[in-house]
Amino acid sequence: AYERIGSQGVSGYQLKTARRSLNILFQEWGNRGLHYWQIANNDITLVADQAVYTMFRSTGDGTSDATAVYGVDDVLEAVYRNSSNVDTPLTKINRSTYQALSNKTSTGTPTQYYVQRFIDKVTITLYLTPGSSEAGNKLNYYYVKRIQDVGDYTNATDVPYRFVPCMVSGLAFYLAQK
Repeated sequence: AYERIGSQGVSGYQLKTARRSLNILFQEWGNRGLHYWQIANNDITLVADQAVYTMFRSTGDGTSDATAVYGVDDVLEAVYRNSSNVDTPLTKINRSTYQALSNKTSTGTPTQYYVQRFIDKVTITLYLTPGSSEAGNKLNYYYVKRIQDVGDYTNATDVPYRFVPCMVSGLAFYLAQK
């Protein structure tokens, strides 16, 4: 990227500023929805009378309800999976629709879910709330993982090879602005 903007002899400070710019580029890609390689699938075991399930950004933020899953950015789709491994699709609803539900504590087989995205976590709220008959069954969902930060200077970037030219061009653009 520095070669593309005509800079030679990169210093330690320039390396730090390039890392910051690359992290900003990755955040911009995430905001634009360019994280197609970051789709994953997971299960959450349902608990009787628990409607809200939480996935944290990192282990430092808290303990997720989903086993060993951190960095969830959004939930794309979900199904209720019973003990016979039969899936029933759930409908994703928005905040207004969830707010309009009259009795949010009704128990039964979930049919809808509402996703809230926070700085440090993502929550899935189920409607109907799983009852004792649904406890132990699964919520199976596909989710978008956050693009990892650059981290240490020796880390490999969290992009597939076909995105490397875009990454270098984007980084050169940010560096040229400095």
